[in-house]
This record gives sequence, structure tokens and C-alpha cells, in this order.
Amino acid sequence: MTPGIPPALDRPHFIGIGGAGMSGIAKILTQRGAQVAGSDSKASATTDALRALGATVHLGHDAAHLAEDASAIVVSSAIRADNPELAAAKERGIPVVHRSDALAALMDNLRPIAVAGTHGKTTTTSMLAVALSSLGLNPSYAIGGDLDAPGSNADHGSGEIFVAEADESDRSFHKYAPEVAIVLNVELDHHANYASMDEIYDSFETFAGKIVPGGTLVIAADQSGAVELTRRLRDVSSLNIVTYGESEGADVRIHKITPRGLTSEVTVLIGGKLLTFTVSVPGRHYAHNAVAALAAGVALGIPAHNLAAALKSYTGVKRRLQLKGEAAGVQVIDSYAHHPTEMTADLEAMRAAAADSRILVLYQPHLFSRTQELGTEMGQALALADSSVVLDIYPAREDPIPGVTSDLIIDAARTAGADVVAEHDKDKSVAVIAGMAKPGDLVLTMGAGDVTDLGPRILDHLSGDTATAAE
Repeated sequence: MTPGIPPALDRPHFIGIGGAGMSGIAKILTQRGAQVAGSDSKASATTDALRALGATVHLGHDAAHLAEDASAIVVSSAIRADNPELAAAKERGIPVVHRSDALAALMDNLRPIAVAGTHGKTTTTSMLAVALSSLGLNPSYAIGGDLDAPGSNADHGSGEIFVAEADESDRSFHKYAPEVAIVLNVELDHHANYASMDEIYDSFETFAGKIVPGGTLVIAADQSGAVELTRRLRDVSSLNIVTYGESEGADVRIHKITPRGLTSEVTVLIGGKLLTFTVSVPGRHYAHNAVAALAAGVALGIPAHNLAAALKSYTGVKRRLQLKGEAAGVQVIDSYAHHPTEMTADLEAMRAAAADSRILVLYQPHLFSRTQELGTEMGQALALADSSVVLDIYPAREDPIPGVTSDLIIDAARTAGADVVAEHDKDKSVAVIAGMAKPGDLVLTMGAGDVTDLGPRILDHLSGDTATAAE
């Protein structure tokens, strides 16, 4: 059956329509013919892309933006109860639909692959979307980041497969019923919503329990949290479990990962045969992501050798070790890493790809709750860099927590022997990090907040355009 517009979503209004997850759903609904409207706090390339597709986008949040004939309000967990558009919708009796319910409705009558894990979701979902597209399978997909242009985080395809990033942060991934699910790793994060690892395990068990009968769970064989989850799920008789990784007992076993500059060559044993393919981004963790994507595609019945060749088509996603440019012999790279495991993985990948280069990091912690729980580990990760500048915490949706500042990270980094300085003025940090850089160095802007905006300004400063760098 050809998917259509889900009930109540023919005239939706999105609050925060420019967000990574929200914009993807809005795009797919627009492509299916819905009359999409929404609002966001500021204009962006993403809101421009949505307007180009025909969506109505308002700037700022105001009850007047809500159309009289709106069929539903779509919100994410980040939208507060006092948002004027949300309050107006409730007063008028307009249905409020969570982002995850809207995404689940888009997957009806299709063959969903849901990609979950504490980190690596965006990359793995992107790898699958690109590979399946290059094979001519025309998948639909919804990703938490842009592939190569604003608005490329989602698409309504004509094929029967739907690839979606499944967010565990607010338990919204419980809404999906995938044919194939991937669990890349299971770690403690999102401390505002989870108090312990037991709660995390329970949440992932619930997610796995939503896989359709006879479906497949593809799960890491090397990561301790994933191994424990597998142990807990072995008694679910209707679930096919396929493990992947470097562990000897993995069903899809990685035999070798060979770094080749900014790419990797990966050899796996799958279906009793050795298969070698190229991953066009550096780092062991990205190689593991590619193998997870390979195993998931095979679970849907796609030949492994076809998928392996197609995975080479993936060349990266914005903010995942994305090269922003080079000036004065210095390369500036953007990293979305904000969890210690991600930070370590990206810094190790850069070490392997550019062993003779100094690595300088401009790091912006993300969320007070995450810093409170993992600040020590963040500081230890920064010890892998040659030098680091640490900004104040990016609050996102959170209010400050007394006593929780970037000093927690800086103190831990110095204890671990790191060369690290604090910079409370984000604008001044551009000159500070640029002043530290020498020809041949790599500068990473790292974090999930607006530190990404500083990369172009660092390049301007390095090139001598200090006026633009100061903007």
C-alpha cells in the first residue's frame, strides 16, 4: 500500500519546525501533500528549505501563528507547557501530537528500520539511507542531521523501506514497531529522564519488545551495555538477534579494520564468507556503524555484497567530523560529540587519520545534567587532544544546576594531564583557539550546541579576516 497522510496530520502545525527531528517529519508530510505550517525561534537554512517545499514557517512563537483550520499541533519533548502556541491549541481543543507519534504514523504500511543507541544513531541511519538509495530502493528516511544540504535529513521515497533514527532520550522510541531494529550501544545518558542503568536497560528492552514478530534485532557484540541487553533478551523467542562486532562470537564478525587516511577498509565474516569494503569516513566507531548498517540491510533480504559496495557512497553527515575548511595550513573540523564515549572516539579517529598533526579542541559542554554526571569523563576525554579551550555549558532546554559549571570538566582534564584553558566569552574563544594553531594542526569545534557556528569564524581569523571572525 502506498503510504499517505496520517489522520489528523493533513494540516499540522509544528512548534520548533526547524529542529533536526521536527523538520524531517515536516518535510515528509509536505512531500506527501499535507498543508504543513509551523514556527521556530529563528530563521535558518532548514526553515528556508521547508519554505521552498511549500511549508508555511513563522518566526517566533505566538498564538496568532496557529491557523484556524490546523488539524494538529506537533511538539517535541523540548517544547515547554507555557509555549503560547501550545497553550492556544489546548484552549481550542486541537489535538497535540508528539513528534514520535507523528513519525510512527509515517512508517505505517512500510518496512521500518529503527536505529537506536546512546550514540552513533545519526551516522548509522545516514549510512543506510545513502546505501539503500544508491541501490535504487528509494527508501523514506528521517535522520537527526543533514547529509549534504539543509533539508536532506529526510525524504519521502517511493520504496517500501523506511529508515528512522530512534531517540531513547525521552523514551519516544517505544512508539515504533520496526521490522529491523539496531542497537549500537547502551550507556547511561539523558540524566534528566533516566536515574540508573537499570532504567536504561528497561527502556531498551521495551524498545526491542516493539519489534514485529519474526523481526530482527541487530546489536553490538563488543559494547558492555549492549551485551547485557542481549543477555536479557535471549528469552524472547519471537525475536531474531544478530550480533556484530570484533568479538569472536559475533554473528557478523569484524575481522580487520585498516585505517587509510580519512577512510577505512573493513573486512567482515558474514554468511560464512569474508567480505571487504570501504568506509569513506575515518575511525573505528564509524566502521562499526557501517557493519551494523550492513547487518540490518541483510536482515531485510538485501544481498551483503550489494550493500557493502553501496556503503562506500556514504561520505559523511554534517557535524560528524565534517571538514569546514582550511586556512593558513590549519584544517577546521566540526564534531557533534558531546558524550565522553563520542568525544574519545572522534579524537582517536583524528589521531589515526592524521598522526603527525597536533589536535586542538574548542569544546562546548551540552546540558547541565550531562555535565553533572559525566563532567569527569569529559575532561578525561579531552586529555587525548594536545590542547583544549572549554566554553561555558550550552543549556539547551535545561535550567542551570547550582555548582555545575565547565570547571568540573576543566579540573578533571587537568588532573588527567591535559593542557586546557577556560574561556567564558564565546566570541573571544575564536581568537584564542586560532592563536594557538600552527600550520599542520587540526582544530575541532566539538559539542552539540552552537559551537558549530564558530568553525567558519575560526577560518576567517586564520586567514586574516578578523572583522568577519568577530561577527
